[in-house]
Amino acid sequence: MAPASAARRKSNPIVLPASDSLSDEEFTRIADLVGGHTGIRLPAGKRTMVEGRIRKRMRAVGQSSFSGYCHYVFEDGGLASEVTHMIDAVTTNKTDFFREPEHFEVLRRQIVPDCLSRSKGAAKTGIKVWSAAASNGAEAYTIAMVLAETAGSGRKFDYSILGTDISTDILAQARRAVYPGDFVSPVPAEMQQRYLMRSRDPSASEVRIVPELRRRVGFMHLNLMDEKYPVDTDVDAIFLRNVLIYFDKPTQAAVVGRLLRHLRPGGYLLLGHSESMIGTSLRLKQLAPSVFKLV
Repeated sequence: MAPASAARRKSNPIVLPASDSLSDEEFTRIADLVGGHTGIRLPAGKRTMVEGRIRKRMRAVGQSSFSGYCHYVFEDGGLASEVTHMIDAVTTNKTDFFREPEHFEVLRRQIVPDCLSRSKGAAKTGIKVWSAAASNGAEAYTIAMVLAETAGSGRKFDYSILGTDISTDILAQARRAVYPGDFVSPVPAEMQQRYLMRSRDPSASEVRIVPELRRRVGFMHLNLMDEKYPVDTDVDAIFLRNVLIYFDKPTQAAVVGRLLRHLRPGGYLLLGHSESMIGTSLRLKQLAPSVFKLV
């Protein structure tokens, strides 16, 4: 005979909360909210991902069910304080150092020489680059490394990099400029020696970008869905990689159109390898599958 306690466990199975997943209506409301603020589409196939990330926000605001969380956000006045956290939670921030490395060769071999030739004879030359979906800063700091290397091996020039993103949490990480040791493995060894600081503690697994590069890179919160961007209008190159794939066609064209207002004549736009602006009416000349020049 089984012990009484075992029998009780058998006859009283654990009951999961009624709202252990988002209803169709709840998912649609969250998807519409995120889409309206960011332009990012959240199709039904993303529901499991959204549920996993929203659970963290549920705990943060003291809700034990998805229905309770959605009621708090949409019916009980929580939207104003929660929308930024929700966007931080559900937006994807996938990036790496030297991701799609061909673009950094274009920067070194084509963009920098072109910019310097245009400013020939000027008392001071400078290059401005905008990482328009900066995530944790890996792209912006990669750009800084490439420009530092290029400036150190030939004609001297000044440079600055702006990194922007919609996620406030990820921007805080970018400003810290601290990364796990294995995350910086794509950085060439000689650049690691020059531009990464390692702890004196041999057991520590984190590295930090050197101050010389951190001073060259600034970060700012920016929503690409805004009608105007508080960014200089003489930027030499804009990196907007692997972002447009999350937008529908009209939103893609609108975002790129707004970005072009900030490129100087002859400036460069670099997209992700899976993205293309072929067939648009924008003033862009395609130089490579994902590299464009403003004409």
